[in-house]
Amino acid sequence: MRFVIGTRGSKLALWQAEHVSDLLRANGAETEIKIIDTKGDQNLSQPLSEIGSKGLFTEELETELKAGLIDLAVHSAKDMPSVIPQELELIAFSEREKVNDVVLSLNKTLTLKTAVEQDLRVGTSSTRRRAALNHYYPGIHLVDMRGNLQTRLRKMEEGQCDAMILAYAGVHRMNMGQYIVEELSEELFIPAVGQGALAIETAVSLASDKKAFIKSALNDVNTEYCLLAERSFLKTMEGGCSVPVFALAKREGDDLILKGGVISLDGTQQIEGVQRGNKTDALAIGTLLANEIISKGGLAILEEIKKHKK
Repeated sequence: MRFVIGTRGSKLALWQAEHVSDLLRANGAETEIKIIDTKGDQNLSQPLSEIGSKGLFTEELETELKAGLIDLAVHSAKDMPSVIPQELELIAFSEREKVNDVVLSLNKTLTLKTAVEQDLRVGTSSTRRRAALNHYYPGIHLVDMRGNLQTRLRKMEEGQCDAMILAYAGVHRMNMGQYIVEELSEELFIPAVGQGALAIETAVSLASDKKAFIKSALNDVNTEYCLLAERSFLKTMEGGCSVPVFALAKREGDDLILKGGVISLDGTQQIEGVQRGNKTDALAIGTLLANEIISKGGLAILEEIKKHKK
């Protein structure tokens, strides 16, 4: 069986595609990797919050899926919009890497606490991270930092920032762990939905034997349950990577524990909640938590964010 794998062209995206290719080959398949440029790769001058998040890193890959030019697309799960085109589906999620956000710096003694005290510049392109940093470290000096990991590292070396916040998973996969100076608690800095996992997208019309092969070779059931809950939460909250919504699900026996919430852009308001239930009710758990957050004042925060973006 042969598969054409679609991916973005960054070093991290190619690592992810090669990882998927290796897993498929280990199960007896032949593979080809096709690099596809996306809007998110083409426009690096504007902050993500200004461009809008819908399909920023996925739309062009999804066009090729619909046309049958690729069999599967490999995405960072955190880049996936809460709603995907009806002709497409997510059929597998890779085993999840550590989910934490981390601080990178050339200054080995730097922490977020010292960054605030010394008015050092901390770079991030994530609206969620900016809001969380404003919440836990009011007065922190934030600067926008776009581009792939290598580009951001170069910008830091050039002095455009003193530190930057990234997901551990990407840093680890790119062998950049030597720059980590602080690991942020997942209990406080709850990550983006899907952070640390890969999402495999196909056309609904893809041959059933191919879909079965992909799922068997690539899907991690534990991660799947967790991401179904997280993405259900995200969908009900109508969130995306330009909205500071966060959620993290964990397995405990047959139960899923989902913690999530929303935070205002300036960090002054944060609403969190927790829902627990059987793993087979993952979608309902996500919806329940979202409705809880909305009823506790989350809707007002989301409306204010929408006004700000307009």
